[in-house]
Amino acid sequence: MRSPLLDTSGAVAAQAPDETVAAHYGDPYAEQRALAEGRALVDRSDREVVRIAGPDRLSWLNSLSSQKLDTLQPGTPAQALLLDGQGRVEHHLTLVDDGEAVWAHVEPGTAAELVAFLEKMRFMLRVEVAELTSDYAVVSVAPPAPVGEPAAEEESWAEGRALPEGTVVMGSGDLLVPRGRLAGLPEELGLRPAGLWAYEALRIAAHVPRLGFETDHKTIPHEVGWIGVAVHLSKGCYRGQETVARVHNLGHPPRRLVFLHLDGSVDSLPPHGAPVTLGVSTPVEAEPEAAVEGAAEPGQLGFVGSSARHYELGPIALAVVKRTVPVDIDLLAGGVAASQEVVVPPDAGRNVHIDPALRRRVR
Repeated sequence: MRSPLLDTSGAVAAQAPDETVAAHYGDPYAEQRALAEGRALVDRSDREVVRIAGPDRLSWLNSLSSQKLDTLQPGTPAQALLLDGQGRVEHHLTLVDDGEAVWAHVEPGTAAELVAFLEKMRFMLRVEVAELTSDYAVVSVAPPAPVGEPAAEEESWAEGRALPEGTVVMGSGDLLVPRGRLAGLPEELGLRPAGLWAYEALRIAAHVPRLGFETDHKTIPHEVGWIGVAVHLSKGCYRGQETVARVHNLGHPPRRLVFLHLDGSVDSLPPHGAPVTLGVSTPVEAEPEAAVEGAAEPGQLGFVGSSARHYELGPIALAVVKRTVPVDIDLLAGGVAASQEVVVPPDAGRNVHIDPALRRRVR
């Protein structure tokens, strides 16, 4: 559904799969800064909304997903994954329970498949699943928090504000608002509109993966840092749990998420899917023993997930590379020189202690 905020003066549409919302409104860097300071609202209404009601909803979702949801308290935000039988990620849900129903938002174009799966798994349980994308729009009033750090205090932000009737405070800076109120929402809340470029730049800087960008059909949760965030390691059984447990206790994921500082002298950003290869100054002896399985070109070690221009850090990206790529070598991301910052350590899994030095975050 095309957002009415695209009619705002200066609005430029984003690229697929986000083409129904604005990439920016004429000043991307100022929009980033405003969002980081809590003075902006990002239209993410291309995301799709699912509501799950009924007295069995939490125990049912707990049995299906990677997250422990049977004891979820109303108003507490959570993330959850639905995995296939081999532990590969199929859906990522950002959700909250309001005491009567679970509200979730998911990537554009994925709700129909999600709802179809959930309907198939209802059996005789007291649950009702509905897609409400035509009724509700996702907006964000804060950037995503880095993994392991507190999320924005949306409840405090919302306190004393006259939010549109029916608004659902989702957590992690997200609100669900009645879609009919979207056009005038920035003025109503006293916030400037910020485009999706602003949100994405801050997401990348926070090392937060996005389904369909930092993931592909082979992704397992360990590879992109969703363990502990969207995966509870001591809950009951769910589809794909065997893979999660095996990697956590016995092995390592084959790939790892990495943050890249890109060469600022290059005019272009590497697009999604661009190959990651060895940097031109990397010694030959440092080259890993093999390229990524199924790589599109010789010497490919991974792929670019997302890239952006950050208002303070310059050009940055998230990429997924083979686990054995040394953490201290330079890379090329779509031909652009890049230095690494570790997000998922090479020794992830096997229930190892993670060196805090490898968990340093961009501020």
